[in-house]
Amino acid sequence: MTTSPRRRSVLASAATVAALAAATLASAGAAYAQDRTTPQPYPNQPAHPRHAVRPAVPVRPAYPIHPEKPAIPVKPVFPVHPVKPELPQRPVKPEYPIHPVRPAHPAHPVKPVYPERPVRPELPQRPVKPELPQRPVKPVYPVKPELPRRPVKPELPQHPVRPVYPVKPELPQRPVKPELPQRPVRPVYPVKPELPQRPVKPELPQRPVKPAYPELPVKPQLPQRPVKPELPQRPVRPAYPVKPELPQRPVKPQLPVKPQLPVKPQLPVKPQLPVKPELPQRPVKPAYPELPVKPQLPQRPVKPELPQRPVKPELPQRPAKPAYPAKPELPQRPVKPELPQRPVKPELPQRPVKPEMPQRPMKPELPQRPAKPELPQRPMKPAYPQRPVKPELPQRPVKPELPQRPAKPELPQRPMKPAYPQRPVKPELPQRPVKPELPQHPARPELPQHPVKPEIPQHPAKPEIPQHPGKPGYPQHPGPGPGRGLRGE
Repeated sequence: MTTSPRRRSVLASAATVAALAAATLASAGAAYAQDRTTPQPYPNQPAHPRHAVRPAVPVRPAYPIHPEKPAIPVKPVFPVHPVKPELPQRPVKPEYPIHPVRPAHPAHPVKPVYPERPVRPELPQRPVKPELPQRPVKPVYPVKPELPRRPVKPELPQHPVRPVYPVKPELPQRPVKPELPQRPVRPVYPVKPELPQRPVKPELPQRPVKPAYPELPVKPQLPQRPVKPELPQRPVRPAYPVKPELPQRPVKPQLPVKPQLPVKPQLPVKPQLPVKPELPQRPVKPAYPELPVKPQLPQRPVKPELPQRPVKPELPQRPAKPAYPAKPELPQRPVKPELPQRPVKPELPQRPVKPEMPQRPMKPELPQRPAKPELPQRPMKPAYPQRPVKPELPQRPVKPELPQRPAKPELPQRPMKPAYPQRPVKPELPQRPVKPELPQHPARPELPQHPVKPEIPQHPAKPEIPQHPGKPGYPQHPGPGPGRGLRGE
């Protein structure tokens, strides 16, 4: 990608400036190397005081060595997988036609050469910074300039004439607050007795070493159970007689027709109510007319008697149950051998008796509080009139700048931090009892070999995919014109 002539001139001037700066730095470095004998104006001082040496950590006591674990059985060797056959070669893809050659683009015009920038003069070396004197005397600060007078505040406009508000109604007198009942005299509480000092907690005795348990006897093998004899075949079930048919049920008689009830008489017309009188006195409620006498309902007809059901015939007797053959006696089970007696477990030592704690003193009951009287309702607050519009205030004057303060002197060094006291030596812990060895696990049986996997049939050959034609490169874009330079130039 091409660059503009102005860009080229900027790059050339930057290269010359970088070369000149490297030369000045080299000359300054050589002069500094020759003048290494002069003392530095600011000696190196530690930023923080050195830390005290930490005490040695106490050595941890050695623990007993654990017994070695039994060796893991060797894993059986699995059969080797067969070699995978090679895939057949894919067919050759036919060649695609060649794309036509594109015409060449016209050449861009040559940009004019920009003039070089003038060489920048060398900067003078900075003077050596002198040592700071001891705390200087506080300088005399300049006189603070007088602040300009604030502008005269304009006169506020006259408040509008307050309208004549209606006469404020007199608030009702607040009810007299009832006198609160006298609080009961606080009873004289007994003086809190001093709690007795807690007894010193006795030291617990050391627990005795747990005795080793004797080995358990070997469990005897149980005898094999006898074979269960075969049961004899059951006899054939005899044929039962056919069940007789039941007689038909009698027809249910029809119920009598429901008689018609007499016509219900009409109620008398309700009289009109008188005009509602004034609220204080309520009118006397008029007497309602008596309701007509309710007619008697006719008697219900007598329910007819149902016919008697036919007698159920007797069922024939079932045949006698045949005698099954006697069940053979099972052989007696072998007597279970007696297990050997387990060893007597040694008695554990008795734990020390826990001392009894003293009882706490009882808390006295508090007296009941008197009932709180109800407060009267507060009167409603009237609405306030609207306030007048506030005028705008004038702008404040600009505040003058304050004079610069003198430089702050260096602070003195902080004192060294004292060393911490050594920690007390931790007492040695008693050795733990040796853990008994675990019984060896029985040998694991060998696993059977897996069957040989049959060969997978070969898949059909896939045709080869031809390569895609290469993508042509994009043409270069033309550079900026005579009126389009870099930004900011």
